[in-house]
Amino acid sequence: MVNVVAAMKPLIHGLVKLAGLSQQTVEIEPGTVMNFWAPKETKTVVNKKPNKPVVVFAHPFAGDAILMWFPQVLALTSQYSVYVPDFIFFGGSTTSRPDRSAEFQELEDKGGRKLGVEKCTVVGLSYGGMVGFKMAAMYPELVEALVASCTVIEMTKSVAHESQKKLGISQWSELLLPETAEGVKFLFTVCSHKWPNWLPDFVYKHCLQA
Repeated sequence: MVNVVAAMKPLIHGLVKLAGLSQQTVEIEPGTVMNFWAPKETKTVVNKKPNKPVVVFAHPFAGDAILMWFPQVLALTSQYSVYVPDFIFFGGSTTSRPDRSAEFQELEDKGGRKLGVEKCTVVGLSYGGMVGFKMAAMYPELVEALVASCTVIEMTKSVAHESQKKLGISQWSELLLPETAEGVKFLFTVCSHKWPNWLPDFVYKHCLQA
C-alpha cells in the first residue's frame, strides 16, 4: 500500500519550488547542519539580502517543517521572503552535539543570518513558539515580531506536570513519539481543533512509516 505522507512530499516540494523557494543545507558549525526552505536566490548569491519583509516559520514537534507550513508558504511568498527551517533532530537537520534544549534550537538564527536574514517576524506553533520566545529574548535586534500559537513561554516542570495530568500521560514521549496507530491518532486529536475522528486507521499507520 502506498504511504500517503511519503507520496505527498514530491507534490508539496514541487508546489513550494514553484512559489520561489529552494531546499538548502546550511552548516551552522562543524558537526551541525540545518535544512532550510528559503528564497531560491539565496542559493546562488551568498548573504543575499531579502528584498521583502522576512517571515520565519518555526514548526511544532513534528517531522519535516515544510509539510506543516506549505499552505502558509504558498499564501505569503508573493509579499514576504519566507524561510522554513527544520529544527535540529527534525527533517534534514542534524548535529553531533548532545544538547536537546529549546535554547539550542535558536541555531536557526545563525542559519538564517548565513542566508542573509537581518530582521524577521517569527511565526511559531507549539514547540516552535517556545523556540521563538527564546530567539526573541536572545536576539531582539533580529526578531522584530513574534506570532506564537498553542504554546507557552517556557516549558517549566510545573507546566509540564499539569499538562501531563490533563492529558493522562506519564511522560511526553507517550504523546510526541507514538509507536502505534492509536497513539498517532491521539497525538493528532490533542494537537488539532476538531480533528476528524472518522479517518481510517491506515492513515495513522502511514504516518508511523513516514
